[in-house]
Amino acid sequence: MGKQKFYDTALKQERAVLVGVVRPGEKPEETREYLDELAFLVDTAGGLVEHEFTQKMLKPDRATFVGTGKLEEIQAYVKSEEIDMVVFDDELSPSQLRNIERELQVKILDRSNLILDIFAGRAQTAQAKTQVELAQLQYLLPRLTRLWTHLERQKGGIGMRGPGETQIESDRRMILEKISLLKSRLKQIDRQNETQRKNRGQLIRVALVGYTNVGKSTIMNMLSKSDVFAENKLFATLDTTVRKVVIENLPFLLSDTVGFIRKLPHHLVECFKSTLDEVREADILIHVVDVSHPNFEDQIHVVNETLKDLGARDKETIMVFNKIDAYVSPEPYHEEEERAVLTLEDFKKSWMGSENAPAIFISALHKENLEEFKQLLYGKVVALHTARYPYDKLLY
Repeated sequence: MGKQKFYDTALKQERAVLVGVVRPGEKPEETREYLDELAFLVDTAGGLVEHEFTQKMLKPDRATFVGTGKLEEIQAYVKSEEIDMVVFDDELSPSQLRNIERELQVKILDRSNLILDIFAGRAQTAQAKTQVELAQLQYLLPRLTRLWTHLERQKGGIGMRGPGETQIESDRRMILEKISLLKSRLKQIDRQNETQRKNRGQLIRVALVGYTNVGKSTIMNMLSKSDVFAENKLFATLDTTVRKVVIENLPFLLSDTVGFIRKLPHHLVECFKSTLDEVREADILIHVVDVSHPNFEDQIHVVNETLKDLGARDKETIMVFNKIDAYVSPEPYHEEEERAVLTLEDFKKSWMGSENAPAIFISALHKENLEEFKQLLYGKVVALHTARYPYDKLLY
């Protein structure tokens, strides 16, 4: 009897290379941050980043995104290191995708595709799964031809309609039918959610918003004493979670929403608008900021712009600067010290405290300054509740 063969069926971690274009006026630290975020996205998706390529350009090349010399450099590295995929930091057009794929002969992903892949892996409820599938199909539709490259030598035209073209047409029709089906399914889920929201009674609604991975779910767990999935990964929360929270004698509803991110694919925002109804219909927003992130000011701007798109920018907002335990000042705060570890009082006196009233500084992980946060939130909820329901017996 011959020797028995064993095969490793475990999924091998895919090795990736990142590619970014540095535009005029972009600072080196901005480029670094964009690529770090892309690397974090690859890590969240389960990949391993091996190398990064950047090129200074006025605007990306229409045919291959980067210049031909840079593409050859990437090709040489991909071949010698046996890389599995190349990830671009911007959305690629269908023709760019096809041209790059032809040159590099490996899997090509752009930022949108990668975010969609993470969303697909994170979706738990019927609503989130439908939203992600809809966004994926809308992304795929203009890129259908690249799936049929083995038929590209077939000539089309009048009386010469090749099987490849026929196949693409039938695929397009199938996808359009599926898109229409998913849209009607989402409308149905929206109606159900609307009924659910109407049945929540006389309670003030508070929504946690912020950039992805700033600690919203940790704050949710801490306030509602419930077990919402929290992890140091991008988009750990995809499905909106609503919990009833009671501070002192007053109950209110608290919802945790999907995190925002820069360059979020447009069709994804469109598909997730219904999930973000919790934000639109909230009475108070808690805007959570990761103060330990070197570019937290940019993240605040991204969140504010997204809120503006959702029509929720003018809502009453409490700014919560989280992770103060991990904060390192970018420059010496006091002349006699090298890099100051700021106290709570220092934070309150800084521009963050003065320009963002009401602002609160906490560490959700180490449960620091939580009582002050709860009291501030309680004060806001009580004021709204008494104005809206003056004869409610809850408070008396």
